Amino acid sequence: MITLEFIPYSEIENLTSNKRINKLLKLVKDEKIVLMEGRLKKEEETDLIKRTMEEINSKFKGIELAVIYPEDIEEANFIKKLKKIFYNLVLGERRGFTVIGPATIVKEVKKDPNKIQLLTQESKKKRK
Repeated sequence: MITLEFIPYSEIENLTSNKRINKLLKLVKDEKIVLMEGRLKKEEETDLIKRTMEEINSKFKGIELAVIYPEDIEEANFIKKLKKIFYNLVLGERRGFTVIGPATIVKEVKKDPNKIQLLTQESKKKRK
């Protein structure tokens, strides 16, 4: 069975970077696929990957991470670019959508600008 857990932005916006990473990593280690509104800051993504690499062992094989952005800011006209910059300043990292899953379940993530395809396989971990 695959478990998806949705994390609204409001649930993580007031957490420190370290607490965000801990929360996400704990969920993924519990073999849940996290669907998170918004995205992590670049430094947080880097720290998440670093922490994941440090914690890999025989039971935890790592994570798969994908982020989708609503629109590419470079393709928009000048007014749309200004709006998006303003929204990012006001809303923070809320724009976008992040998917994080355990590497034992998520085998491949295919991403294009408008969608994410998540290819999974049943976990080898036996459930009681």
